[in-house]
Amino acid sequence: MNSIRRIIFIIVIAGLILGSLALLGINFYTDWLWFSSIEYLSVFKTIFFTNIWIKLGIMLFFTVFVFINLLITKKEILDYKQREENVEYIDDPLADQRNSFLELVTSRNLTWVFLGVSILVSLLFSSISSDVWRIVKEFLNSTPFNITDPIFNNDIGFYIFELPFYKFIYQLLTILLVVSGVLSAVIYLFINSKQLLTRNITQGSRAKYHLSVLVALFMLLKAWGYLLSRYDLLYSTRGVAFGASYTDVNASLFALNVLAVLAALVAVFMIINIFTKNLKLVFGGIIVLLVASILLGSIYPQIIQQFNVEPNELTKERPYIKYNIQMTKEAYNLDEIEESPYPVQGKLRYEDIENNPETISNIRLWDSRPLKSTYSQLQEMRLYYNFADIDIDRYEIDGEYRQVMLSPRELNQDQLPSRANTWINRKLKYTHGFGVAMNLANRVSPEGLPDFLIKNIPPKSETDLNITEPRIYYGEQTNNYVVANNQEQEFDYPMGDQNAYNTYQGSGGVQLDSIIKQLAFASRFSSAKMILNGDISSESRLLFYRNIQQRVNKIAPFLSYDSDPYMVIGDDGKLYWMQDAYTTTDMYPYSEPYNNSLNYIRNSVKVVIDAYTGETNFYIIDDSDPLVQTYSKIFPELFKPFAEMSDDLKNHIRYPEDLFKIQTQLYSTYHMTNPTVFYNKEDLWKIPTEKLAGNTVEMQPYYTIMQLPEHKEEEFLLMQPFTPNRKNNMISWLAARSDQEDYGKLLLYKFPKQRLIYGPMQIESRIDQNSTISRQLSLWDQKGSRVIRGNLLVIPIEDSILYVEPIYLQSDQSDLPEMKRVIVSDGNRVVMARNLDLAFAKLFEGEADAPDVPEEEIEQEIIGVQNLTERALELYNEAQTNLQEGNWTEYGEAIEELRSILEDLKSETE
Repeated sequence: MNSIRRIIFIIVIAGLILGSLALLGINFYTDWLWFSSIEYLSVFKTIFFTNIWIKLGIMLFFTVFVFINLLITKKEILDYKQREENVEYIDDPLADQRNSFLELVTSRNLTWVFLGVSILVSLLFSSISSDVWRIVKEFLNSTPFNITDPIFNNDIGFYIFELPFYKFIYQLLTILLVVSGVLSAVIYLFINSKQLLTRNITQGSRAKYHLSVLVALFMLLKAWGYLLSRYDLLYSTRGVAFGASYTDVNASLFALNVLAVLAALVAVFMIINIFTKNLKLVFGGIIVLLVASILLGSIYPQIIQQFNVEPNELTKERPYIKYNIQMTKEAYNLDEIEESPYPVQGKLRYEDIENNPETISNIRLWDSRPLKSTYSQLQEMRLYYNFADIDIDRYEIDGEYRQVMLSPRELNQDQLPSRANTWINRKLKYTHGFGVAMNLANRVSPEGLPDFLIKNIPPKSETDLNITEPRIYYGEQTNNYVVANNQEQEFDYPMGDQNAYNTYQGSGGVQLDSIIKQLAFASRFSSAKMILNGDISSESRLLFYRNIQQRVNKIAPFLSYDSDPYMVIGDDGKLYWMQDAYTTTDMYPYSEPYNNSLNYIRNSVKVVIDAYTGETNFYIIDDSDPLVQTYSKIFPELFKPFAEMSDDLKNHIRYPEDLFKIQTQLYSTYHMTNPTVFYNKEDLWKIPTEKLAGNTVEMQPYYTIMQLPEHKEEEFLLMQPFTPNRKNNMISWLAARSDQEDYGKLLLYKFPKQRLIYGPMQIESRIDQNSTISRQLSLWDQKGSRVIRGNLLVIPIEDSILYVEPIYLQSDQSDLPEMKRVIVSDGNRVVMARNLDLAFAKLFEGEADAPDVPEEEIEQEIIGVQNLTERALELYNEAQTNLQEGNWTEYGEAIEELRSILEDLKSETE
């Protein structure tokens, strides 16, 4: 019975092992096919085989080292066996079992057991190298930064490419020595405990020699570890700024150097101990090392910090604060920001509006959040279509440089009707999205809706922009695999009561031209239907990793990616995704970490993905970045020079928002370059707040087209204003340029400190304090609808500032926001009108060159007065009813609101 159970157990274990190996093999094979289909097989092979060779190398090294150490103990074990065989145990009930065990202890058997143990240990610890390929490859292909740290004068490349490798080797060797030492010590303790636990330990013995050598090696390794730990001081958080502080440099660094010497001396004492009979040097050295590690490593730095640094903190830390400022700015490219004064001299004039037509015609009146709801209501057409988000870009439209909002219409299979949510529909029929919707950022229809430039299915264009291939097989929401070019035909788009169908003609995916491929993918995706379905032929193509961010992460996992890929319409009429990629590290000395995840970042790579074929290209846009240079050496076939990107796509590169947010957050502190000012945080900035959809939120950077001061033409910018800490007035604004000849340049414009420049929240407050505007918004909120205040845009024009905030109205019974008003201010005056032209007419009313306020706007104001009058009458009637019923609280509230409305009526008629 026991033998049967044993056989079943062996069969189950063998089955699990074989099944796991088969699954790993299938995943390897299918990934091989996928990388081959996209022509990046070299990337896959580099990562996979580097990992394999490292694992094998670690396994071999561990096996040999542990095996040698175990073999050294063999003679002691055999001697122990001989001693035990010569001992007679009287009345020992376990004598027979002991003798049987001793018979198995032979030189040959021990060799095989030691080899098995060594292999097992190597298997256990080789798993620590699962992602170490990157460390090794970066070490072997390192690129100098040609910038040195201020403490050790090492090139920055040493810390990013070499130090992680040395730390990995240190950790590996530490584990190896500890494991070997523990195994050897356990054996010696077991077979020779009496000698090891008495003074005879000083006598010459194999155990003494063996363990002394291992301890000596460990102490030498520990000395190296102390030397490596010196470099960790460059990432210290002890001081007032990130990086090595006064205490780190003048106390901790000294301590680590001393500890390294003491550890090396202990190693020497251990070697001397092999040839002497005195352990005093060894024990003395170890005690001195332990005491020194406490006194020098902990207590001494605390004393220096508390009694020397803290009473004179600014004086002591000044040079180290300077290092932190300098290297943080280098790491985040903040040192490239060009600062200029922005002389706000006079009030905004209508002449300034007329002199900047392209800036005015590209003011973004549509906020992406309410616009997404509008797109969904007007352009999704069917439940299974979805707009993931709204992208902002610019195009030459009928010869004009215009800012647009657009979004691709992706297919969401989860929204298929339940009766249609079958495997065939999900994998063979409903395979792709269709087309895009696009509107001008500043144009609104008379109904308060976007004026679409591209709309409907198939896409209909109102301009010279044309889409020749609208099908979207790869996108932000394409998370499932599909089998294209099948005999079932694929749903293309709805056409009245009928549907249009199409067959995929692209080169994307893996062609299922063999039964082996079909079996492999059927196993990978756990679907026998892939084999049994008769509509799948040898011409069919399996498309997977279709989510563009999953796709680029699969190809190049060593890069970081922006959270907002955006779609571009190429001159060839095809749809492309543009994905920004970053090189990052957290090993840049003295640089302030961002969110504890990185302290160096560059937008070195632009990724372009064909929405139809899935073709993915990585273009290096910043070839000065040492990290991307290193990756180019590791993966020479992955990257292409930016010059090879087509000109039409180059026109749509934009400065990435995620990077800009990181830079603005850090620059709010690191614009202070004087260590004294930095220490006291005298000039700390913050990101302004604004009101959005009823909530106070941090202002997000925004894209706009405008003409920069002292520049001749309008350009596409990403902007962010700053306010002083704990104040709401605006102190500066930062712009990132996106047009390709000036791409990546950062410009900061500072306002004069002696003059009040209203910040976004101050303008929001002025809007709230304007009785006419606030009353109108309150009335809309009370009549079955909800007011949505969009982004407040701060637009520098000439030597003044223009503020624009769109107002949307959404019915409680509908998810269709409509843009009803636009609020415009020059800082002094605040007006609200139905569109920008009318708002400018009201804002500049009375100026010689300003247009008259149209009669229709006056009529709208009359209607507003009528609405206020009607509301006043309603409140009067409510007050009389409450008076008669004795509801004094409600009566008082109605009278108070009536008073407020009468004041508004007075202001409207003045």
